[in-house]
Amino acid sequence: MSFKLFRRGSARCIGLLSAFVTILLCLYYISIGQPNPTPSSEAGSPTAAGLQRGLGPAAGITGFSVQQQQQQLKKIHAAAIVSNQKRSSEQRAEEVTVEEQEAVEPDDINVEYARSSWGDKCYVLLQSDTNITSNEEHSRFDFQPEWMRSKEYWDRGFEERFDAQKKEKQRPPLKIIVVPHSHNDPGWLKTFTNYFQSDSRQILNLLVTKMQEYKDMTFIWSEISFLQLWWDQAHPTKQRALRRLVDSGRIEITTGGWVMTDEANVHIYPMLDQLIEGHQWLKNNLNVTPKVGWSIDPFGHGSTVPYLLSGANFEGAIIQRIHYAWKQWFARQQMGDFVWTPYWRTKGAAGAEGPAGSLLTHNMPFDIYSIKGSCGPHPFICLNFDFRKIPGEYTEYSVKAQFITDDNVEEKAQLLLEQYARTASLFPHNVALIPVGDDFRYNKEREVDQQYQNYKKLIDHIMANRRLYNTDIKFGTPSDYFAAIRERMKGRSPGFPSFKGDFFVYSDIFSEGRPAYWSGYFTTRPFYKLLSSELEHNLRAAEILFTLAYNTARQAQRENAIKIDEKNYEQIIHARRNLGLFQHHDAITGTSKAAVMRDYAMRLFESIQNMVKMQESCIEQLLQRGQPRHHGFLISEFERDNFNKLPRKMPIQMVSGDDSTTPAAAGGGGLGGSSIGSFVLYNSLAQKRIEIVTLRVEHPNVKILNHEGVELKHIQINPVWNITDTYDLVLGTTTTGTIGRIRTSTRQYEVMFVAELEALSLSTYRVQVDEASYRRNIATIYCDDCHEASATASTATPAGASGATVTDFEVRSKPAGDIQLENPHMRLLFDEKSGFLKTVTRKNQRKELMKPMQCNIKFAAYRSAQFHSGAYLFKTDPEQSEAEKDVLEGYTDVRIIITSGPIASDVTVIYGPFLAHTVRIFNTRTHLDAAIYVENDIDFEPPPKNRETELFMRLITNIDNIAGAPMQRDPLKEPTDTGTMPELPVFYSDQNGFQYHERIKVPAIGIEGNYFPITSGAFIQDSRLRLTLLTTHAQGAASYEPGQLEVMLDRRTLYDDYRGMGEGVVDSHLTRHKFWLLVEDMPRGQHAAKPPGYQVPSRQGQMLANALRYPPNLYFLSSVEQPLAGLQAQVRLLPKGALPCDVHLTTLRTLSDPELQLFPSASALMVLHRQGFDCSVSAVGGRELGLDSICPLSNGGLGSVQLGKLSLHTIEATSLTGLEQAKEKAQENFRIRSLAEVSLQPMELRTFNLTFSDRS
Repeated sequence: MSFKLFRRGSARCIGLLSAFVTILLCLYYISIGQPNPTPSSEAGSPTAAGLQRGLGPAAGITGFSVQQQQQQLKKIHAAAIVSNQKRSSEQRAEEVTVEEQEAVEPDDINVEYARSSWGDKCYVLLQSDTNITSNEEHSRFDFQPEWMRSKEYWDRGFEERFDAQKKEKQRPPLKIIVVPHSHNDPGWLKTFTNYFQSDSRQILNLLVTKMQEYKDMTFIWSEISFLQLWWDQAHPTKQRALRRLVDSGRIEITTGGWVMTDEANVHIYPMLDQLIEGHQWLKNNLNVTPKVGWSIDPFGHGSTVPYLLSGANFEGAIIQRIHYAWKQWFARQQMGDFVWTPYWRTKGAAGAEGPAGSLLTHNMPFDIYSIKGSCGPHPFICLNFDFRKIPGEYTEYSVKAQFITDDNVEEKAQLLLEQYARTASLFPHNVALIPVGDDFRYNKEREVDQQYQNYKKLIDHIMANRRLYNTDIKFGTPSDYFAAIRERMKGRSPGFPSFKGDFFVYSDIFSEGRPAYWSGYFTTRPFYKLLSSELEHNLRAAEILFTLAYNTARQAQRENAIKIDEKNYEQIIHARRNLGLFQHHDAITGTSKAAVMRDYAMRLFESIQNMVKMQESCIEQLLQRGQPRHHGFLISEFERDNFNKLPRKMPIQMVSGDDSTTPAAAGGGGLGGSSIGSFVLYNSLAQKRIEIVTLRVEHPNVKILNHEGVELKHIQINPVWNITDTYDLVLGTTTTGTIGRIRTSTRQYEVMFVAELEALSLSTYRVQVDEASYRRNIATIYCDDCHEASATASTATPAGASGATVTDFEVRSKPAGDIQLENPHMRLLFDEKSGFLKTVTRKNQRKELMKPMQCNIKFAAYRSAQFHSGAYLFKTDPEQSEAEKDVLEGYTDVRIIITSGPIASDVTVIYGPFLAHTVRIFNTRTHLDAAIYVENDIDFEPPPKNRETELFMRLITNIDNIAGAPMQRDPLKEPTDTGTMPELPVFYSDQNGFQYHERIKVPAIGIEGNYFPITSGAFIQDSRLRLTLLTTHAQGAASYEPGQLEVMLDRRTLYDDYRGMGEGVVDSHLTRHKFWLLVEDMPRGQHAAKPPGYQVPSRQGQMLANALRYPPNLYFLSSVEQPLAGLQAQVRLLPKGALPCDVHLTTLRTLSDPELQLFPSASALMVLHRQGFDCSVSAVGGRELGLDSICPLSNGGLGSVQLGKLSLHTIEATSLTGLEQAKEKAQENFRIRSLAEVSLQPMELRTFNLTFSDRS
């Protein structure tokens, strides 16, 4: 019909179309009851576009005035989304601010924001399509090539290709960019401060003076921690000189993070936070935004850093330490410049070179970043061009290198260019980036002169004979390199190849020509890794509270509160910097000298203390109605004596209910009927959560009331064992011998209860005396060796204590045979002798037992190979017939304690002081019942005990986690006989708490090359089941045999592994490891997806991982002064509701005032992460878990987000570090009218700059 109409003449067609459009417009204006508006004449009026669905067919009618638009909002109960078009600076001044919009939305209107771009509630993530996939290529490598003894992969094939290239007429001329650099470790063999005093300060001083003299010299600097220290002490003339050098581009700030972060052990929060801290400092002091990443020393490279740099609008990144086989492969394929792409397929705006999150990456083609290791393929020639000669220093280069003179310049230039040309031959564009530097170089004036003057002579000679050499060479920066290669690759086909995956495990080569795998540092010094995660948790909690408390005080004009917050803000800055410092690639890795590790730990410890106090101060402000009148009435439940000891839980102090300020005597007089204690629970997550909370009390006859005054039904009273609490031991009340070690405390009891916490909330709970019914909540103890101890303990109980006797705990003998724990979801079976878990039998939806699943827990250790296993490296001892040793056989005094109560049952097995291992299940009628909690206390004791020990916990299951056939073999290399094909186990390891990577065993290398870093979890699966293990901190994990998943817990190696640290690792501490274990069903009938799916945890897996990383914080209301009358029982800091289930509030971080940088500003960066999860994976009876009531799935976007009672002035979408407009929003505008407009793809991380109003 339409064809005929158009054929018969345009006049009829135009008439019909005009009539149709007129009818539509009339219908539209009738439907909204609004006369046809005349276009506004005001220049700055915003346009309304994309009105909500259901308003009529017109997609975007422009020209509404602000007042008309507000009337519209009231009439139709919907939100008009203002198009984000880029305004000029003059127009921005006239923009409608967020608080003006909020002023016209009546509270009773439930504005629903539909987000068509948000996607489905349940989605399937697919793998991105790339030219190179890391684990596919890695599995095909030759790990023992012929060249390993010489450590030079350059062979005849490379030389022949190089000769052929010289004859190619169309090959572009050689271009060389020489980049002087100095790698400054913020702590390694010396402390951060000592390195600054001895080296880094001098390097920066020399740069700003010498580079004014040497007009074409360039330099790069990465570590902002050192730069900030120098800047604060530098003379203003030097500060100005540095600013000029940076502005001119001669000094380039690369990456710009607080440190050059490790990429294996660091969680996404501190990784991004140290980048933000560095970038914000640079913006405020040098007004510069870094554009190129420089990550040359981390021991292996992950794919999270390139994602973050891409989100910060970087143009490229440079990496160095990857497996020697990768080095050879990239060189052979000429693919050393590649576009690093996220593993998952992303929707939305793709950049010129790849999908969102992609980054052009340059792999340095040779072994190391020193001059010897980077000028070309032959290190013995490169040694000639390290011109550092300092009196008293005798090195291989100072002996070999000759200064450049008029006599030797031609010969030396030719020799050097041959190396440079070979380097460039490894790339299709014939451009080479040549770093000239090493660790703490240019720290002597003599060296600056020597390196610059000699290279200057070489460069000048080559450029004077440019036509002869057909070469362009200059001093430059990494930005020059990326500009050059983009120019040369423009329009070429193929362009830069795309790559997905990562570069773990890194390996260099032992002196005897065998691979040396850097997988030990994934686990080295776990106590310090845990300390880092504890500061991370407390800093994040304090950041969010501070932003809300400070801006609440500002908007309510509470002067005293503002003074307190401004005074405390400096502690937040120090905490950010101390946490950032520890993410350095020689700090969280555990690869610094013991004295340096202690220095880091003291910084972490100090900041943990300060952030706890900061939370107390902010909670006090937020709890009080009106002007805060009381201060110092909150106390943390933890007491921290020292950085090298675990925090200790303190008992809550009870006071008489008649407003008496006298605490009940601890352990003495009876607990009066009206005694009361109060505490506050702070949930720092932006979702509602159900948590098992434990509280220490001094008497067992108690009950818990929630913020509404309702008594909690789910409560349990447990004994406190002196195995984990040294309080009784200090007082010397234990009997001698081993029996006396295990007994219940008469001074403390543990109350365990189920807390239901609103999203981002403060809830006040009360502890009261309960003489009537507390006995039903008392746990029953099964223990063969506890009777005598409990009898002696009960006689020692003060006579006056009402009910506070250990006889309250019924202690029974342990039943014969295997031990069984059961709840409505599962039954666990434990070995009667070892006390370790054997099987998990789950129940179906009718609560009937299903087939038992093998799930053995085993503790054992690898024997370290002396001098080959140390802080960095992991290698099992080849001299031993068995790689594993039974570390528990020496502990004959094994104790098993079973605790059974109304909401939790657990089995604890104790092997002397070495190991206390607990497995616990819950009976709370919540989703927690489907998970298994595991806790290990590990103490290696003083050396030489447990020497050369790499301790692991292994789960042995009957899950058939075997790789699919295509991944298992290369048909060109291996026969196709399926009978002889090895079964290669697969597991999925998380990376930085941000993403997951598939890991397939490579049988050609040992266990050390098949160990991978995890930060928050790992899982194995087959077509039926998935087993997920979630953890609190970074450690190594592996699946070396089918059905097995293991994590390394601690390491002790007496010898150095010859990677520079110069000492073994013997400074172990008692460390507490916490895990969740989940057994879930895989979706039925699932076939291999085409294209393949990207594997992520289930919804419950993500929730438990977040809960483990960020537990609720508990604070006591001081018993001496309880100003309860003026306190709110509950404060909901997201009063309009939680964020969607999969949107994690990574941080809400107050920005420093640009002028007064130790003071807070009215702006804060909100970082949101839409964590991917797999809807199709869940526990049996997943719907009955009640996850939907806590965290309902939604496709409606963020919804109406309200932060406390605060009003917002503006919201801007920025780059990840908050410096620039978001890359993909440049076409629209970075200004956003409401958080409800925000769109997040699964897995995406985004930053928004919120500026709060001055008045509420």
